[in-house]
Amino acid sequence: MSSSLLGNNVPIFSRLGDIQWASTVTVGNTATNPVTGTSYLAFTADGTAGGYVQRIRFRPLGNNPSTVARVWINNGSSVTGATANNVLWDEVSIAASTAAQTSALANTELPLNFALPASYRLYVTLGTGVTAGYDVSVIGGKY
Repeated sequence: MSSSLLGNNVPIFSRLGDIQWASTVTVGNTATNPVTGTSYLAFTADGTAGGYVQRIRFRPLGNNPSTVARVWINNGSSVTGATANNVLWDEVSIAASTAAQTSALANTELPLNFALPASYRLYVTLGTGVTAGYDVSVIGGKY
């Protein structure tokens, strides 16, 4: 078989590291979609060449009840424009957190490991509102 029929068979690497975040994510979204409820922008891929997302981390900022975090892929169009612009990638349960001066708060990470086309975005929603909130960070790269 001709190698031209196989597509890109050479590994692609990020040109630059790309770390983005949403700070103090607190509001719950009972609609379970980013269109009608509160959603937080966590990552935007490079507008020309796209990007790679390795993982997303939810860092508690203090006392929070348990909740679920949902990660949505948006096609670069308005997040509130239509449900067709967004797809639920994954969700993760986050345990309750209690701040203390004698022990660290536990992070919750979700592996992503995929490329995003140019201008695609990641949004985050929480299943229930929380007290202190979360810093949500995405580790990735620009092509």
